[in-house]
Amino acid sequence: MLDYRRRLPHWIPDHSTLLLTWRLAGSLPSSSPEVLSTHRTGRLGFAQQDERLARSSSGPFWLRDPPVARMLEQALRHGETVRKLYVLYAWVVMPNHVHVVLEPRLALPQIMRWLKGRTARKANQILGRRGLPFWQDESFDHWIRTAEELNDLISYVERNPVEAGLAGKKEQWP
Repeated sequence: MLDYRRRLPHWIPDHSTLLLTWRLAGSLPSSSPEVLSTHRTGRLGFAQQDERLARSSSGPFWLRDPPVARMLEQALRHGETVRKLYVLYAWVVMPNHVHVVLEPRLALPQIMRWLKGRTARKANQILGRRGLPFWQDESFDHWIRTAEELNDLISYVERNPVEAGLAGKKEQWP
């Protein structure tokens, strides 16, 4: 069982399936409450904060850039198929954040360090940025406890662009 703490507590039983969410650095105004903070980690709080992030009109939207989004998708697939870090169930790349449902095969901090580090470096190269943060420091993780919850969260991830008004149907989102 993995138990660690940064700003958010993380308690992940072995062989768990997880919902992970992380966002771009600076994607919410500094006057906004911290998205996915320790005070808002319940399901309702998560959904409210996710909606705010999805409908945000300020901050960077670097994930809208097709080469950046493709690079992130390729990294997610590479982590599963080549590096064997996890089993992917679902993911969506939104303009300023990412949702992933996966089953880790390694400790989550190692996976996230590799995934966020690799994609931040490559995205900054694509965007011509140097020495600037790309991702927020913290990621949100939720341990999925039942098959029903897994199905609900996969559906939630796949519907995210539709709920945010970015696509009419989930199949229309790249």
